[in-house]
Amino acid sequence: MTPFADLVLPAIRWDAQHGFETAQPMIDRALAHGVGGFIIFGGEKVAVSTLTQRLRAASKRPLLIAADLERGAGQQVSGLTSLPPLLALAGLGEAVVREAARITALEARDVGINWALAPVCDLDIEPENPIVQTRSFGADSDSVGHFAAVWVEACQASGVLACAKHFPGHGRTTTDSHSELPVVDASRQMLERDLLPFRRAVAAGVAGVMTAHVAYPALDPTRAPATHSRAILQDVLRGDLFFNGLTVTDALIMEGARHGASEGEGAVRALLSSCDLLLYPHDLDGVLAALAEAGKGQGGEFRDVAARAAARRERALSQAAPPRPLAAADASWHKSRGHQIAIACLRWLRGGPPTRRRAVSVEIVDDDAGGPYALPPRSTFAEELQQRGAELRPRGDRLVLVFADVKSWKGRAGLSAASRERLAGLLTEPSTVILFGHPRRLEDIPGEHPVLCAWSGDEMMQRAAAKRFLQDGG
Repeated sequence: MTPFADLVLPAIRWDAQHGFETAQPMIDRALAHGVGGFIIFGGEKVAVSTLTQRLRAASKRPLLIAADLERGAGQQVSGLTSLPPLLALAGLGEAVVREAARITALEARDVGINWALAPVCDLDIEPENPIVQTRSFGADSDSVGHFAAVWVEACQASGVLACAKHFPGHGRTTTDSHSELPVVDASRQMLERDLLPFRRAVAAGVAGVMTAHVAYPALDPTRAPATHSRAILQDVLRGDLFFNGLTVTDALIMEGARHGASEGEGAVRALLSSCDLLLYPHDLDGVLAALAEAGKGQGGEFRDVAARAAARRERALSQAAPPRPLAAADASWHKSRGHQIAIACLRWLRGGPPTRRRAVSVEIVDDDAGGPYALPPRSTFAEELQQRGAELRPRGDRLVLVFADVKSWKGRAGLSAASRERLAGLLTEPSTVILFGHPRRLEDIPGEHPVLCAWSGDEMMQRAAAKRFLQDGG
């Protein structure tokens, strides 16, 4: 067991060909060190459930097992229910937001996940923001705070810890902390608007808060990222907001987390700044070595900080319910309800459903292609049309699918030049556009063609959009 390893949560990623087998050497090493948990990306339902059981059995301490579940447990785990983005849920009201959080938590427990890294409390107020967009509940701080509190309460009442992110607010950035350190040059008065959703989440009892790898000179004149700032985490979060729960860094692999330091140096700095947990390091051994060295060389301060962090981790674990299998009937109902919610959130941004002939043709503009991770199949929409009786022909009524989701690797909010060029070429004849992205992307779609907003490119949203198109088209 390595000193302070309980404050580190490495990532386990599913491999399409080899499952979790590829990650096994890292998992064994992490467990031998005595890490405090893991964050899981991807996987099939049975495989994830088996993995979490094995992790718990092999660990010498109780584990936090986290996942990014902003869009339902199906966002990460194949076979569980996917849900629309938070911005779409907000449009359907409080009852749907509460229901979505409850479904997410119950399905997370079903596969052994006890910490949902959601909800996003950032505001959708900057059109050029490349990383928030539909992940937010909206632009109004009161509304976002209300929905964040509702989500937190419903999730935690169902036995899974929630996490408000990205403190003190990523909504004003025009660059992405995955690739650089953004700086928000807003006044403290302006930032109070950004802080409000976090205040509401804290008042609702949220178990965790995730830091932003973003600098806020009005809160910390040193321009340190929030992750490395005592002025922001200790004075604002713990002092002004009275938060005494778990503070977790955003992923340490992100460029904004380094701030001119190695991962190990950044990890030590984060803990000394009032972070409790270190999420997703790339160099696990280097981070653990740096923590052990800090424990030896920085006197009692680091050990005291680490002891408080460990106590918060233990307290949070005591609030998380154990895994609980979901009855088949409940799982089936969740899927059905998720589909209903997906259809309900679709809306026509321009025009309305065209009068449709029986045959249609489908063209794709994929602005999400080219990143490091696999995308959902792009064939689901057309397959759903065919299953519902539509005929696909090259000269049928043209449907143009525009995939424009939030992706960390893009570094931009709008469509690329290549995507805009392809879209313009396709829209030289009458077409209906299905937009799998933020409604704001309507400005990238030329002409007066009808546009149906389907929010995200998940398979569930593609099926919902196909059904809605056929229903509305008559």
